Amino acid sequence: MSKAAVVYWSSTGNTEMMAEAVKAGAESAGCETALYTAAEFSADKLDAFDAVAFGCPAMGDEVLEEDEFEPMFNSCKEKLAGKKIALFGSYGWGDGEWMRTWEETCREAGAVLAADYVICQEEPDDEATENCRALGKALA
Repeated sequence: MSKAAVVYWSSTGNTEMMAEAVKAGAESAGCETALYTAAEFSADKLDAFDAVAFGCPAMGDEVLEEDEFEPMFNSCKEKLAGKKIALFGSYGWGDGEWMRTWEETCREAGAVLAADYVICQEEPDDEATENCRALGKALA
């Protein structure tokens, strides 16, 4: 059985809802899954998982959250080569630039993207929730 971590940061709860759907999707595919906030996760935990889903909303001028999430993620980057990952997050404005930039950063680090990223504007609707579940299944 594969083992996956779902690691997220959420201010309003939107990305947290997405994280829970990703976790549910991975578990429905038979994957053992653990859910972590960015504050609870670090690079030293990465090796314990076959795959990791990272979730972070767009902040400011379409960037990752800078106080907790980005430092945690940057500490994990050197261990992403060959690691199966997935990306998700919510936004309030913009066009998803933060996610495209983040995906490119992951590719440059050598990560293996399990599926296309999932983004939604504000609270996830039924379609976004289903896309998050599918992302979890792909991660498994």
